[in-house]
Amino acid sequence: MYSQKVMECFMNPQNVGEIENADGVGTVGNPKCGDIMKIYLQIEDNIIRDAKFKTFGCGAAIATSAMLTQMVKGKTIEEAMKITNKAVADALDGLPPVKMHCSCLAEEALKAALWDYAQKNGLTIEGLTPPANRHDEDHAAFGEEN
Repeated sequence: MYSQKVMECFMNPQNVGEIENADGVGTVGNPKCGDIMKIYLQIEDNIIRDAKFKTFGCGAAIATSAMLTQMVKGKTIEEAMKITNKAVADALDGLPPVKMHCSCLAEEALKAALWDYAQKNGLTIEGLTPPANRHDEDHAAFGEEN
């Protein structure tokens, strides 16, 4: 069962769309299970000024995308780096165990967008590593088959 917050974020998602000439773009997911998430960031003076998303997936994938974009706006890159899948799930008042992989996808998309930004600007961001598509591993970690 989904929380009221998940339902709100799914039924009326904020920040849907693309940012033209985004400073960082991260795409993660797996068409095999149907979850594909793309996060766009506009970063100015080390602050995330805007964040948008395009997600193909279930209600939980859309809700986690929407919540993540709300959470990162106004944050420094360092603050955004600390956002975990658990923080996204908690902000949604929880997710069913079989949908926790969606919060992992949101965290991975954010890190991929930050990686893209760092690469475009010749930056090193502490703790940031090249994106790895861990989607199948995330499903397995939560006892799901893909």
